[in-house]
Amino acid sequence: MVHPLRFDRDDPVLARVRAICLALPGAQERISHGRPWFCTRTGFAVYGGTLRGDTSTAFDTALLVRADPQERPALLAGTRFFEPAYLWPSGWVGMDLSPAGTDWTEVSELVETSYRLTAPRRLVQELDARR
Repeated sequence: MVHPLRFDRDDPVLARVRAICLALPGAQERISHGRPWFCTRTGFAVYGGTLRGDTSTAFDTALLVRADPQERPALLAGTRFFEPAYLWPSGWVGMDLSPAGTDWTEVSELVETSYRLTAPRRLVQELDARR
């Protein structure tokens, strides 16, 4: 089944997310279910998503990432975070990037954590060697 694109290719928020994600070793972008997915062998970030239990509530400028299991409850206690439909059982969280004042350092840290949880060991070692 072909899904319609659910994002604007010229979205400046997506451009920032893309730059963060594709700077990681072996990261690629693909379109799945109409949304940009960033992956190595498996996904570590998705741009856009819907709310768990209410898939009619879409966040077009959201970032979905796999959260560190110990940090997940604290993230979800914040007002900008939500449990995304379909992905929440696997530990994913969504972050609404639409409010002014998005902390892009925090976004980068969340993306890196998700990447470390999903990327092959050799790619994580390559990331560590860059630092």
